[in-house]
Amino acid sequence: ALPGVANARPGLQESRERLSVCSKLCYAVGGAPYQITGCALGFFLQIYLLDVAQVDAFYASIILFVGRVWDAITDPMVGFFISKTSWTRFGRLMPWIMFSTPFAIISYFLIWFVPDISTGQVMWYLVFYCAFQTLVTCFHVPYSALTMFISREQSERDSATAYRMTVEVLGTVLGTAIQGQIVGKVDTPCVGSPFFFGLTNSSVAMEELNMTHDTRGLTDTRNAYMIAAGVIGGLYILCALILVLGVKERRESCELQSDEPVSFFQGLKLVMNHGPYIKLIAGFLFTSLAFMLLEGNFALFCTYTLGFRNDFQNILLAIMLSATLTIPFWQWFLTRFGKKRAVYVGISSAIPFLILVVVLDSNLFVTYLVAVAAGISVAAAFLLPWSMLPDVIDDFKLQHPSSRGHEAIFFSFYVFFTKFTAGVSLGISTLSLDFAGYQTRGCSQPGQVHFTLKMLVSAVPVGLILLSLLLFKLYPIDEEKRSKNKKALQDLR
Repeated sequence: ALPGVANARPGLQESRERLSVCSKLCYAVGGAPYQITGCALGFFLQIYLLDVAQVDAFYASIILFVGRVWDAITDPMVGFFISKTSWTRFGRLMPWIMFSTPFAIISYFLIWFVPDISTGQVMWYLVFYCAFQTLVTCFHVPYSALTMFISREQSERDSATAYRMTVEVLGTVLGTAIQGQIVGKVDTPCVGSPFFFGLTNSSVAMEELNMTHDTRGLTDTRNAYMIAAGVIGGLYILCALILVLGVKERRESCELQSDEPVSFFQGLKLVMNHGPYIKLIAGFLFTSLAFMLLEGNFALFCTYTLGFRNDFQNILLAIMLSATLTIPFWQWFLTRFGKKRAVYVGISSAIPFLILVVVLDSNLFVTYLVAVAAGISVAAAFLLPWSMLPDVIDDFKLQHPSSRGHEAIFFSFYVFFTKFTAGVSLGISTLSLDFAGYQTRGCSQPGQVHFTLKMLVSAVPVGLILLSLLLFKLYPIDEEKRSKNKKALQDLR
């Protein structure tokens, strides 16, 4: 604690812990780059690799799988190096954010560039996808841990988290809108099945199609993806500047009077033996998997199964706008009824809409209604993990008052588990499309592909959500426990 603070009047000390609206907004803006780029990659990278870069579905699954798994591995690695980082006049976390930003933007742009090479294209995308995931991790892990260093008041951290989640969901809207609207303005050419051509002239017809409409249209589409990448890169820089210039990293915010340094691996062992943390990440692990599968395959589902090739970007935008507008509602709900109840109500509300979207006949109006309703559940899935993790860290501090500096471990390993399993699931889902007979740039797909897409955006996510709700029953930190922890922490400080 700061000298003299212990003897200060409670009202004065509490006022010093208050965060201004400006500070909360600047902090919240820092969450946008991760969500803008992540949303663009999540919704569009799969269809870009398959239909624009024309990567074989098998190799596309390898790129998605390896990239996601590498992304997961880098989280604990960065968390380890952050724990070894010394404090500077900018803080311990801010330097990571500042120095990773320019290199992240370069690698992000190169992901959306189609190299003019006959061999090595798969390696190109794999290298730059992994490079970007590493660099954006160097931004996001310290940013996530920054939650514990802006204030030591639970209410202030929860309020700042609500601001952050609102901006992050808005970031997903921007990512969807920028990528979708720019790319959607261009008509990506598709290739009809040779079955529809005569047996004698099928190759001639295919060659004629490829040499006329295909070449010009595909070039325009590739240019559109690069323009979108440039716009998103500019927003990344702007948000990083606002965060660095507008937020003060407070060393004392997370230190207790009895703090003593503990090594990274000792801290890791303590963290992984902390029951509430394991139960929390287990629940959100399956929730994240459900929404990752939906995100990764929804563009293909809208394009081929529902037949909305020219509308899917607007449907995605409807989901994200709905999620953005309902974040304040979920913040009010968890304050009024508790975080565990918000989990049950918010996440389970997605189930009927995930079922409806595949049961009902293809109808654009109904699809928009389902998209808006699904966005309400997406908002809860965005807000709740980041609102509940600080409660787990507070509980850990009470049980291990001599341990400090492990905030990055909590956040990075939570992200590690969700990203690792998401990488496995997305790799398997893309591979399953290959086995089902996915036709690259096809105007239509075989029946087995339609069935596979329905499973990937409905049946499997619903099963994962139900499993996560069962696991949340074991999570022990309710509102009564949170209040007791808050008072005990104040006494300890």
